[in-house]
Amino acid sequence: MKRYFAVRGGVGDLTKPDVNARPQDNLYLAVNSAWQAQAEIPEDKVDAGINDELDTRIEKKLINDLNEILEQTVAVPKVPNFDKAVKLYQLAKDFTRRDKEAAEPIQEDLKALLSLKDFKELVELAGDLNNTYLTLPFSFSVEADMKNTKVNVLNFAGPGTFLPDTTSYEAEDATSLLEIYRKQTLHLLAMAGVAEDQVKTLIEAGFAFDKKLAKVVKSTEEWSDYPAAYNPVSYDKFVAKFESFPMASFLEEILPTSVERVIVQEPRFLDSAEELVNPDNFKELKGWMLIRFINGAAGLLSQEFREAAFPFAQALSGQPKLIPQERHAYYIANGSFSEVIGIYYGQKYFGQDAKADVTDMINKMIGVYEDRIANNTWLSDETKKKAIVKLRSLVLKIGYPEKNQAIYDLLEIDPNKSLYENETAMSKVMVKYQLDQLTKPVDRSVWLMPANMNNACYDPQRNDITFPAGILQAPFYDLHQSRGQNYGGIGATIAHEISHAFDNNGAKFDELGNMTNWWTDEDYAEFNRRTQAAIDLYDGLEYGPAKLNGRQIVAENIADLGGLTCAIQANKGDQGEMTDLFENYARSWAQKQRPEAIKTEVAVDVHAPQPTRVNIPSQCQPEFYETYQVTPEDGMWLEPEKRVTIW
Repeated sequence: MKRYFAVRGGVGDLTKPDVNARPQDNLYLAVNSAWQAQAEIPEDKVDAGINDELDTRIEKKLINDLNEILEQTVAVPKVPNFDKAVKLYQLAKDFTRRDKEAAEPIQEDLKALLSLKDFKELVELAGDLNNTYLTLPFSFSVEADMKNTKVNVLNFAGPGTFLPDTTSYEAEDATSLLEIYRKQTLHLLAMAGVAEDQVKTLIEAGFAFDKKLAKVVKSTEEWSDYPAAYNPVSYDKFVAKFESFPMASFLEEILPTSVERVIVQEPRFLDSAEELVNPDNFKELKGWMLIRFINGAAGLLSQEFREAAFPFAQALSGQPKLIPQERHAYYIANGSFSEVIGIYYGQKYFGQDAKADVTDMINKMIGVYEDRIANNTWLSDETKKKAIVKLRSLVLKIGYPEKNQAIYDLLEIDPNKSLYENETAMSKVMVKYQLDQLTKPVDRSVWLMPANMNNACYDPQRNDITFPAGILQAPFYDLHQSRGQNYGGIGATIAHEISHAFDNNGAKFDELGNMTNWWTDEDYAEFNRRTQAAIDLYDGLEYGPAKLNGRQIVAENIADLGGLTCAIQANKGDQGEMTDLFENYARSWAQKQRPEAIKTEVAVDVHAPQPTRVNIPSQCQPEFYETYQVTPEDGMWLEPEKRVTIW
């Protein structure tokens, strides 16, 4: 019998079905190969899988409901501001009008940008540019202070790059991808009435600016270190970094009050700010802004513009066809009114019985987690006590919020104006509202996810976990599933989110969400050793055409490991079938992706690809070996010393 010598993730290629696979050799393939063999990725999507099925189920319900409201077969629901979402959906769906308007809606902004003669004129217009589709190469946001989460502070960051990540510029296809984007940009501008010979050198300059940015902005791996984004700089030192750009007067124009300091999320970018934003670079700045503008606005114009703006996204995703107009219209409405639509979804489709059952399950999982911390063999009593205080302080947000945020009361839809004009007007209101939070205390009731989203999250600065109604459906959760199946689905997800309170980022925040050290030195050193073991366990793992970056995805992997461990313990307590748990856990991550989409996802996502989230966490569970009688001769065997247990 063949011995596999501790294969990380089991034997076999997760992207290729093997209907003869055994769970002892590859749990994911054993459970999902039959599905994978017959599954087809829709031409207007990048993948197929359980999560896509749930997303589609939610979208179809909401699109159908919006259409019925437009057809007046049902009344507009009595959810505050839902009528605005309906109006925006109607506007976005009216392609007869959008096709007729063509590029007309953007002409005023396009001409304003093209007419900029020098750096001085750009500076004079900067305050207005800050809140429109004419993007500046830096941004400000207001967020809770990581070290005092009762107050809001001003944050500063650089822009994104044209390619998905800074590491994408080192890939073999970087040149060809940028060429596709360049041709797409020139085509869009020509459609808007701007001849290629008028802007060709300007566009080349814009790409040169993007190349400079790629050397100084953060990579996804760097962004995954959440606490590293906290770099307080005094106001005087901050504005002094900008010698050419009048940052002091700019901040005075856009902020509701003065500030004493700025939290710099990207210190390297700030150190390079003067080299990037100066009169000598005006042409590059203007070209870069023009590229961002025309590509960003195209999706709000005609069908012809939508199609012309598709090649770059297509190259990154492998998706053969553009998404249909109706779904596109829904995405626009949901993008601006996500919380409003989410509350409607929660009220209509999420029952109180389900909420009570899920709440009970969450409390059980918290109890299991507390038991595991109390019996932890590598933590001191001092650290255990503080961890349990944090655990008991967790705030639960389940289903949907009771009310939507005040921002939605301020948004208006004018049916006499174009979709682009409405989106621009709302963007201005949203930017102002966000910056106005600088004078207000932190609102801890805010939900980070809308209720119609199939997802869940942990917020370290509020120490809360959110489980939207959208994820609370089969196979993750169903009142009619066995307890083992529910623990393998929503149970593991619940414990995953709890684990984020104690991952490599969450471990640096206390029960109030403040970044502070509550560990003993010895305990934290051991935690770091185990974290490094988790990094090593995933790093370099091949998935399709990509290799995983263990450091970039470590927080999510710690949560996956802890989530499955706790779900197993809870299932034991309820005497649930362990095969039900493992098989539903594997089923919940079933996914089939296009190769291009895999490459892009691995570059920009802090999660491991869905299929890879099944086998490695299972390989680290003693119960997996017991349930399937896995031996050293089997493909899923991992040497005991290589198995990672943190929580």
